[in-house]
Amino acid sequence: MKLFAEFIESLDRTNKTNDKIEIIKDYFANVNEKDKLWTLYLLSGGKIKKKFNSSQLREWAIEFSRLPKWLFEESYHSVGDLAETIALILPEPLNKSDKTLTEWIEYIEAINNANDENRKEKITEAWNSLNQNERFVFNKLITGSFRIGVSQKTLINALSQTEDIEANIIAHRLMGNWHPAATTFPDLLSSKNLNDEISKPYPFFLAYSVEDNPERLGDPADWQAEWKWDGIRGQLIYRKGELFVWSRGEELVTDKFPELQYVKSILPDGIVLDGEIMCYGNNCPMPFNLLQTRIGRKNINQKILKEAPVVFMIYDILEYEGKDLREKFLTERIKILNNLERKTWDLGVLKLSEEISFENWEELRKIRSKSRDFFTEGIMLKNSSS
Repeated sequence: MKLFAEFIESLDRTNKTNDKIEIIKDYFANVNEKDKLWTLYLLSGGKIKKKFNSSQLREWAIEFSRLPKWLFEESYHSVGDLAETIALILPEPLNKSDKTLTEWIEYIEAINNANDENRKEKITEAWNSLNQNERFVFNKLITGSFRIGVSQKTLINALSQTEDIEANIIAHRLMGNWHPAATTFPDLLSSKNLNDEISKPYPFFLAYSVEDNPERLGDPADWQAEWKWDGIRGQLIYRKGELFVWSRGEELVTDKFPELQYVKSILPDGIVLDGEIMCYGNNCPMPFNLLQTRIGRKNINQKILKEAPVVFMIYDILEYEGKDLREKFLTERIKILNNLERKTWDLGVLKLSEEISFENWEELRKIRSKSRDFFTEGIMLKNSSS
């Protein structure tokens, strides 16, 4: 835990990407593989199951610190973060601990299902064995609010340099619902891992806005334009007879959109499509809030299916016949899409996001001004050689 706490503190001290990369590389060179695995999981947004409520932790911290309740509350108000407040107000520890990050996580998981009295005893025992920085990290873990200012891209680049594996391959291998308890560090990063997990999505290629004139992008002939549809960015995966639908937030949402199961009868096996999940009816997009009515429901009934019909609007094809197509140019990938039987796109649940034809940037500006007429948010530009 000491190494992990120092690692988090070092990352928090700098805003420079290259410094963060060096800090990550140094940390990974000095910890065991299980700690590497948990660090990757936590920095990628993974969470430990939370079984501790903030009221209990506040009461235990007040009792342990022997502070008046009003002083604790004033401190909490000033600091603004419960985990940090507790780490700051607790007295110096009486003991020391050499437990690793993994051992402390196992410690937390072991007391998750204990009764309140036993939990209190174990939590205060931990507080009495950790220094201020270690307590802060421990508190973040038990409150389920562990976040640190390092981007996924920075993490991937550092790991790429450490493990001598290309960054885009690392990014792919970290996708999906993996958990440290179900894999090892070597297995997570091995090519074998990709072949075993038929549900694994590809990293999402995200867009950014053009801040100035599009003329700076060069020849319009080098660019493909499409409408920017308003829905949930997703990947539709059909491998070995099974269908999986992922959202951009790396959440498996297959059960939220049962009508997409139909594509198994019309798509070839070994295919991954990138696109937008959106409500669509009477030949036009429907309001996004209709889609929201489906997201929060555990059970999707016939009434919802009728009132908020869904399509998968296809942007790109990332895999075909089980082969990764990402190294091919966009023009080649679109050609593969267009060579699929066109009847596939006319069966309701799948639609192809058509290319917008334009000769010059001024013409595209005029088309963009009509975005709302097409129920879209604007226009997407993609380099044909990307």
